[in-house]
Amino acid sequence: MPNCRFWSDQGPWLKTAWLGWAELAHASGVLAAGGVRTLRAMPSFTQLLEERPVLLADGATGTNYQDMGIAPGVAPEEWVFSDPANVAELHRRFVESGSDLVLTCTFGATSLRLADGPLAGRGVELNRGAAELAREAVGEGVLVAGSIGPTGHLSDPLGPLTRELAVATFAEQARSLAEGGVDLLVIETFFSLDEGLWAVEAVQSMSDLPLVVSYSFDQGTRTMMGLRPAEVVEAFAPLGVVAVGANCGKSLADTDLIVDELLGAAADLPLWVKPNAGVPRIVGDTVVYDADPATHAAHLASYAAKGARVVGGCCGSTPAHIAAVAAALAR
Repeated sequence: MPNCRFWSDQGPWLKTAWLGWAELAHASGVLAAGGVRTLRAMPSFTQLLEERPVLLADGATGTNYQDMGIAPGVAPEEWVFSDPANVAELHRRFVESGSDLVLTCTFGATSLRLADGPLAGRGVELNRGAAELAREAVGEGVLVAGSIGPTGHLSDPLGPLTRELAVATFAEQARSLAEGGVDLLVIETFFSLDEGLWAVEAVQSMSDLPLVVSYSFDQGTRTMMGLRPAEVVEAFAPLGVVAVGANCGKSLADTDLIVDELLGAAADLPLWVKPNAGVPRIVGDTVVYDADPATHAAHLASYAAKGARVVGGCCGSTPAHIAAVAAALAR
């Protein structure tokens, strides 16, 4: 997961436009009333998937912020307001390392997740601002993906998260990210089937942007709620998402097995893979991930060779890891 809380805590661009129902119909793409359509001049995510054999995403957010000096206990999203220069700098470092796309610093930016912290009530401002910051940082020719993480609440009856609450929460975040100018939306590090389905429903009600669904299989080859990779593909492939996949998780050896199962189930649906840089361990007061750039790159290059269409990194993966992947892919 980009913010790693479990371990640390274009050519000319046209502004995202609010379109009324009549305008949407005139634009030849009907969304639900109040939805957001984004117009762009450069190739879209789906067009780039058609043009290139593999796309290279970015790496971690939270663990890199630790290396850049974020204070213990500070949520990565807080830097969007307090240290935007560092947020932009990390985006630029990944682009310089070869990334075709970067994710916004909004993994934990649902209103529900922000409710008990210093950013309570600022979700719309945060998501829009993070998207605009990423867009400005990476410049032309690089895609910006809006990161949407889980709410942190279990679904009813195990917890307080109902369908209605989830849909309203994710719809607000998706709308704000679209308003900020992202090129695609990524539902990532999910583990519950219900919450993932509600998130897709919410996003698709607000935006026609390409949507990726990525789960974290952190219990070997299952999520913490017991889902297997093939079950994720079976649930989301019929819903019109443009890619499915895995991020975060545990070891690269486990990811090898997860990728094989995803590829076996996904047929022609593109596969998104952003694993951690190996397994974390505590060294003094620091978390160290055991996969160096060369090791990480070897695994990701093998995923691409098998048919994965988007590869990158999650917790522990630095710009050096992404540069090594770019080299392994002969970019």
